[in-house]
Amino acid sequence: MPLRSALRESKILLNYESPERPVVHVFFIASGTCYVGYSLPENSSSFYYMGIPRLKFPSDAPSRSTLKLEEAFHVFIPADEWDERLASGMYAVDLGACPGGWTYQLVQRSMMVYAVDNGPMAPSLMETGQVMHERADGFKFCPPRTNISWLVCDMVEKPLRVANLMTDWLVNGWCREAIFNLKLPMKKRYEEVTQNLAMIEERLHENGINAQIRARQLYHDREEVTVHIRRIWAAVGGRRDER
Repeated sequence: MPLRSALRESKILLNYESPERPVVHVFFIASGTCYVGYSLPENSSSFYYMGIPRLKFPSDAPSRSTLKLEEAFHVFIPADEWDERLASGMYAVDLGACPGGWTYQLVQRSMMVYAVDNGPMAPSLMETGQVMHERADGFKFCPPRTNISWLVCDMVEKPLRVANLMTDWLVNGWCREAIFNLKLPMKKRYEEVTQNLAMIEERLHENGINAQIRARQLYHDREEVTVHIRRIWAAVGGRRDER
């Protein structure tokens, strides 16, 4: 583009892009008017070129929402930890699962999934034998077992209500990690996100739970922010402290 060429002629940009150098961001808001900024390589907003993950929509997936969870796994879980943290045989819960876009991602990783929703699930998922369809309210469902590794949720609900529900699961020790979306209101979106994240952090702290909390607006998100929370257990006397 002309701007890139001009910046290179002025020795502001390198002739070739380098992942080890800062990145210049130019956002045009009108003709002749723009915001200019930069990001350092160790704190880049996205490791994808132009921030767009090149994910292919699976033809057998029940809905395009499946790409949200796939992108979240790429962003929040380091690739060298997938075999451990997204392992075959794990148990997962998908709240508000219908028709199964997020459940699809868990099934593809050979997990056993409790799909919680009063609506119908895609027959193709039920035929795998890996999905237990629980026709129940996601806000009232309690897991039938104690070894749930993953909780995922993409319910269309008020963000505070979803944030409290996810925190309840973590406080109760019902899951190890959670990925969920907070659907944002039309106004004061930043305030809504920060207040919800602060509430989650405060409740976890009050209950003595050490956790890593991260939030991003992903490329496949729309009017929402994706949150990942991972409980961290400390080794105590040669065993894990699972308080």
